Amino acid sequence: MKEEIEHTVRAGRALAAAGLTDMVWGHAAVRDHDGHGVWMKAAGWGFEEVDAERVLLVSRDGEVHYGRGERHIEYHIHTEIMEHRPDVGCVVHTHAPALAAFASLDTELRPISHDAVPFCAPQLPRFTHTGALIATAELGVALARTLGDAHGCLMPNHGAVTVGPDAATAVMYAVLLERACRTQLMAMAAGGPRVWSDPVEAEFKNRQVWNSAQREAGWQYLQRLSARKYPS
Repeated sequence: MKEEIEHTVRAGRALAAAGLTDMVWGHAAVRDHDGHGVWMKAAGWGFEEVDAERVLLVSRDGEVHYGRGERHIEYHIHTEIMEHRPDVGCVVHTHAPALAAFASLDTELRPISHDAVPFCAPQLPRFTHTGALIATAELGVALARTLGDAHGCLMPNHGAVTVGPDAATAVMYAVLLERACRTQLMAMAAGGPRVWSDPVEAEFKNRQVWNSAQREAGWQYLQRLSARKYPS
C-alpha cells in the first residue's frame, strides 16, 4: 500500500476512535510526496469506514488522479492550505460539536487545561469569511491566510481545521482542540473560568506536555483504540 494511502486511512480511523466523526462529513488529507495533490477519503464514507479502496488522490484543480468515488466538495481546504504552508503534511477538517459551540461564542480559548496550550500563544485564529462550505479555491486561499502559521483555525458556524507535518500531529491537534473547547465550555457553564495558566507557564507546558514524543504517544494510543473498535 502506498504510504500516503495508509496514513490517510490511519488518520480517519483515529479521528473516529477519538469521537470526532460526523457521519460522512469531515475529512483528513495527506500531502502527496510526488506533488500531485492530496490523498483523502472519498465522499459518502465516515471516518471509521475509510480503507485503501476509499482513498482518492485529488489535484489542486479538483481532478481525481487515483481511486474510485466522488471527491469531497471542500477539497480546497486541504489543497490551498498545503499550497500556502510547505511545512504542512496533513490537514484535518472536522465539525465536532464542542468546536462549533465554542467558535460561536467569539471568546478566547484559555489554557485552563493541558489540551489548550498549543492554541493559545498566539491565540487560535477564526475564519469569518463564511460559515458555508469551502467550495471554491478563493475561499480555500482565504482560509489558508487566516490560518497563517497556527496549528489550527476555528470556523464559526462550521467547524475547525488543524494541521501538522504529518497525520499523527494534525490528528492529535484536532483531538486536543476538541477537548480544550469542551473543557472551556464546561467551565463557562459553571460560571468561569476564573484561573488559567499565564503565558510563561502555558509555553512551558506546551513544550513539556505536547512535545513530539508525547504527541506520538497519543497517536499510538488512538491507533490501538481504532484497531480494537474497527478491526480490518
